[in-house]
Amino acid sequence: MEMEQFYYDNKIVKKFIYATILFGVVGMLVGLTLAVMYLFPNMTDGISWLSYGRLRPLHTNAVIFAFVGNAFFAGLYYSLQRLLKARMFSDFLSNLHFWGWQLIIVAAAITLPLGYTSSKEYAELEWPIDIAIAVIWVVMGINMIGTMLRRRERHLYVAIWFYLATFVTVAVLHIFNNIELPVSALKSYSVYAGVQDALVQWWYGHNAVAFFLTTPFLGLMYYFVPKIANRPIYSYRLSIIHFWSLIFIYIWAGPHHLLYSALPNWAQNLGVVFSVMLIAPSWGGMINGLLTLRGAWDKVREEPVLKFFVVAITGYGMATFEGPMLSFKNVNAIAHYTDWIIAHVHVGALAWNGFMSFAIIYWLIPRMTKSTLFSKKLANFHFWIGTLGIILYALPMYVAGFQQASMWKQFNPDGTLTYGNFLETVTAIMPLYWMRAIGGTLYLVGMLTLVYNIIMTIKAGDTIEDELAQAPALQTISGNRLRGEKFHTWLERKPIQLTILATIAILIGGIIQIVPTIMVKSNIPTISSVKPYTPLELEGRDLYIREGCVGCHSQSVRPFRSEVERYGPQSKAGEFVYDHPFLWGSKRTGPDLLRVGGKYNDNWHFNHMWNPQSTSAGSIMPGYKWLFDNKPLDISLTQKKMQAMVSLGVPYSEAQIANAQKTLRDQAVKIEKSLENDPDFVKSYADSKKKAEAKGEKFVPMNEREIVALIAYIQRLGTDIKVKETSK
Repeated sequence: MEMEQFYYDNKIVKKFIYATILFGVVGMLVGLTLAVMYLFPNMTDGISWLSYGRLRPLHTNAVIFAFVGNAFFAGLYYSLQRLLKARMFSDFLSNLHFWGWQLIIVAAAITLPLGYTSSKEYAELEWPIDIAIAVIWVVMGINMIGTMLRRRERHLYVAIWFYLATFVTVAVLHIFNNIELPVSALKSYSVYAGVQDALVQWWYGHNAVAFFLTTPFLGLMYYFVPKIANRPIYSYRLSIIHFWSLIFIYIWAGPHHLLYSALPNWAQNLGVVFSVMLIAPSWGGMINGLLTLRGAWDKVREEPVLKFFVVAITGYGMATFEGPMLSFKNVNAIAHYTDWIIAHVHVGALAWNGFMSFAIIYWLIPRMTKSTLFSKKLANFHFWIGTLGIILYALPMYVAGFQQASMWKQFNPDGTLTYGNFLETVTAIMPLYWMRAIGGTLYLVGMLTLVYNIIMTIKAGDTIEDELAQAPALQTISGNRLRGEKFHTWLERKPIQLTILATIAILIGGIIQIVPTIMVKSNIPTISSVKPYTPLELEGRDLYIREGCVGCHSQSVRPFRSEVERYGPQSKAGEFVYDHPFLWGSKRTGPDLLRVGGKYNDNWHFNHMWNPQSTSAGSIMPGYKWLFDNKPLDISLTQKKMQAMVSLGVPYSEAQIANAQKTLRDQAVKIEKSLENDPDFVKSYADSKKKAEAKGEKFVPMNEREIVALIAYIQRLGTDIKVKETSK
């Protein structure tokens, strides 16, 4: 049989590996900075773009899409070419994918600290960047499928099935979750409101974890573990069951993030059922990976790369056991909103994604440079200090989560809350936050060790060049099933049919859960006393979103005695019908704010935002001094924002929109007058006016500054329901 010669494109793999290492360091540095901010909340006092609320989404995006994303692409481009015995379909598309993705990351690194965010978990980037992501993702898909159509290998190996499922599912999730109505170049509103937005977001959020952090890395596991261990995958039949059951079941599980919320019970229960079922395919994959190493344990002891794989796959097993357990309502009632969830997420991220990425890098670089790893001892050091870092990160957060839940729910014999002050729970877990910061530091030390080891390996080796290969040309593939050929064997040589079936499998669950919630209005009953936000409150809500307040504060009261006693009546679906986007949150570092309106006077909020410790001793909330700056609130888009809301179904009248700026000013002046009840405010305000005039600066009245808009929004929260209750 005549052999064809061709070159594997190693240069694109090299680029993605280098990007993985760079953004791994950046993402982990930002994460460690955030951990330290819990200990020293005012360490970046007054610097808006270095505040916790703006850096948190930068950390999650850098780790997920920059570090893990680039690691997946590196492994994809290396393994796909060799599994298909073909160079990538287009060098141009490969490079467009690489540079496009890096530009998206840079755009995120600029916009998120500047406060341009949609606030939706793992989908914070604004609409122009969302469009760029979709375009570059499609570029990758075209390149991938084009390579499959030009392959020299008849059957598509299991890793490729996972790559295909990743491509189609992430595209569907990203597009549907990020349907937004633009207001300006970097501001938009979700087309979904309240409960609907929450369901779509966590359909996306859970499955972003599933299909960006899990399925692509399972594909890498199926290629690299057998390859490095030099052993066949444990069970081909198990891989088939694993793949189809995983992608079908995973897509249903999103609502388990919204248990005990205002989401309809039928949707919550569907999420629970499928989440529990998910443990079977997840553990099937873990077993398939670990048992592939049977008979190779001597090699595991010697090779740090295989050690990383073992802990990674074990971490995957732990996280995918814990996930279904957390979806049980009685367990979720304890864990949700606590640091337990932070521990759960990081076991998956640090062990599964992190260690898989490290193993692939350690294995690929020596082969592409035709050398050996500079130091196995350093790689082993990285493994052990990284493992210790994971333990010291996760265990304290588990303990903190249990402690938070326990303290939040305790009652005195007379029926009052034992820990009525939320800050008592914060103070109690501070030593555990110290331990987390130490664990994160150790993990980062391991990452820096990898950087040094890889640099020295590259220096000692050859320049990374394209690799010569040869394989026989693939004869025309018959579209019909051959005599005696099983269906799945036939499917493995038909990439288009495989892609279509995978798409159908993931769409079923999404359609059944989301369409009724969005299309059937009776599923989300309205409440007559709930009115749209005033122009000033709408601007204040956008400031709340800009500053990332949703990262620490929830706006959702669950139907537990402890929460109703602490925060007020439980959430109702009709309360959120004008919320674009929803702001239920997923973590309580501070108390829930759904009913906070009217609980404190305007002066309290004014002082609290300037220096939280002045009103709440022991608070780990940073100050937001830039909201008080001598510059006016930007109201140039207020009317345009209201018009966008009308397009989304919010009932603003033409008169309300026309008079928006006057209405806004009138409400702001009332808040300023209420602030004058505090003599300290009057004195400091007069002093600041004199200083501005002495410098020749234009003095902006307090009623025109951002802080007043934020106070207006916070004081509105929950008051519609209170009005209804008072009127009864």
